[in-house]
Amino acid sequence: MDIKILGSGCTNCQNLERVTRAALAELGIEATLDKVTDPSEIVSWGVMSTPALVVDEVVVLSGRVPDVATVKHLLTAH
Repeated sequence: MDIKILGSGCTNCQNLERVTRAALAELGIEATLDKVTDPSEIVSWGVMSTPALVVDEVVVLSGRVPDVATVKHLLTAH
């Protein structure tokens, strides 16, 4: 699984990374997790509100920090 966190590196972006890592650990899923901070690359994903979560090249969430349960659902539904 390939996961990207899109955002400037702000507190919300850091929180999304933390929640995503916790969800991956609870699910026992191995994944690569990259942080994308370049504004032009973020916009190229069609994201206008950060932070955003990309799973296997699909934007599954943007503009908020979900709880661990929500991220677990997004990861398993994808």
